[in-house]
Formats: sequence, C-alpha cells, structure tokens
Amino acid sequence: MTGERIHIFTALVEHKPGVLQRIASLFARRKFNIESITVGATENPSVARMTIVSRGDDKILEQISKQMNKLVNVIKVSDLNKDECVCRELCIVKVNTPDEERKGQVIRYSEVFRGNVVDVSPKSLAVEIIGDSRKIEAFLNLMRPLGIKEIARTGVTAVPRG
Repeated sequence: MTGERIHIFTALVEHKPGVLQRIASLFARRKFNIESITVGATENPSVARMTIVSRGDDKILEQISKQMNKLVNVIKVSDLNKDECVCRELCIVKVNTPDEERKGQVIRYSEVFRGNVVDVSPKSLAVEIIGDSRKIEAFLNLMRPLGIKEIARTGVTAVPRG
C-alpha cells in the first residue's frame, strides 16, 4: 500500500439523468467520501464532465476508477495527477463589515487575492475568489477573524495540461 493521497478523477459521461447518482453510489458502496464534485456540459452538449475529488489509498481508488469505466453512461475516466492538471475552484464568501474601515480592509485583501466584490450591503460584503484550494483557504483564513457570515464553494474542476 502506498498510503492515502488526494485523487482527482475526471469522467466524461452521457449528459443524462441518473448518471451522477450511479457514480455517487459507487463511492458510497466502497465507503469513500467524495470531498467535492462538479458537473457541467462540455463542448458537446450530450456529454458532461464530472470532476470528483476523493482521498484514499491508491489501490482502492484505482479499483473505483476501473468500476466507473464499466458504468453504462460513462465514456472515459481519468485519475489526474494534481501537478499535471489545471485545477480551479470558485468561492463566494460573505464577510461581516459593520463599518467603512472593515469594508476597506476586506476590499484590500480581495485585491491582493485578485478577488471581486460581487455584493455590497450596509453590514456585509460578498467576495468572489477563483483559484486553487490553497489560495481559497489562505483568503478564508484572513477573513475568519473579520467575521465570515457565509461561504459557498463550488468544489474543484480540472482538466489535464497540454
């Protein structure tokens, strides 16, 4: 056994109802948690790309990959090496900003992280951050002492490089 590591699976699947449920059930039967999952159409509207992030032993997750490939609506599955793919995630974080000083602080931090303020209210700002998971975690760690009201994250989406 090689120990646990993060696995990023991408699966090209038929864009039909029930495919997501079948893949999620496969992980559940093996008692593996899906840390994040994203699904969206590809350049071909009848095909969707699923990006699934899971953590586990290489041997077991290799079996999951092989079993996903056997599912009827699955076209192709790849287990991506995170160093050989482009990975991004979207996070929208609503931060408590009771005064102008706090608003200014959040805006300055957002600019450093190339974030965008997407909503302003008298007592909060909502900031959109796009990047890898480490960038998003770093931004959230800066925001926590200021008072995070709400977080919405998409989960990782990825494509191989080249």
